[in-house]
Parts: sequence; C-alpha cells; structure tokens
Amino acid sequence: MTVRVRGLGAAAFVPRGEAPAAPVDGVPDAAVLGAPALAAVRDGGVYVGLIPGAAPAADRGVRVVEQEVAPDGAPLAELVALVDAGALTLRVADTFDLADAPKAHTALTTPGTRGRVILTAA
Repeated sequence: MTVRVRGLGAAAFVPRGEAPAAPVDGVPDAAVLGAPALAAVRDGGVYVGLIPGAAPAADRGVRVVEQEVAPDGAPLAELVALVDAGALTLRVADTFDLADAPKAHTALTTPGTRGRVILTAA
C-alpha cells in the first residue's frame, strides 16, 4: 500500500491503526475516525470529514471542513472519459452479482482487500 499511495503523490503514508510520527498538515477522514484523525493534524492544519455532522469540533486552530459527496452527472462523465482514456486507473478488488451481496460484504470486511467491491445487477 505504501508504494501505491506514494505513487499517487503522497509524501508519507500512515498504515491503518498507526499514528503519524509527527503532526500532519491535513487529514481527509474518509473512514470517519473523528477525534483520533483530528488529533493527528498539526495546529492550524485542516481536517476534512466526508459525512456531514460527523466531524469533530474544531480545536487548536485546525480548520474543520465537512464535504458532502453527492452525485453530479457532468463531473462523473469527465471521470468516465479519463478512465476510458487510460489517464485514471480504477482499483477493483472484486465484482459480485447483487444476489451475492453477503459475499461482497464479507470481501469488504476481509483484511487485505484492496480496491472497491462492485455489485452488478443481472
């Protein structure tokens, strides 16, 4: 994972369950960790939560931003074009039929699963 994250431009990577060696400039909290993620941000840094209402209160001058993810056709079409052109690579761990949703859930909760799990309708 470290190589993949660094390949995407990250200067550092902190594995799940570990804390950074020093405070970081910002944290995008897609895992909804809340206060523990905020604690890793340096004074005056930025915390970005992806679930409105779930972000911790601002502290130590850390700017707390709540960014709601919502579907939007035009930007999605641009992303599809980038994938089709090979400029954006998707990481899919596995694909399951909708009837196999319990298996898909198990795949999501299995340590070591890398990438998205896709459900398809037959």
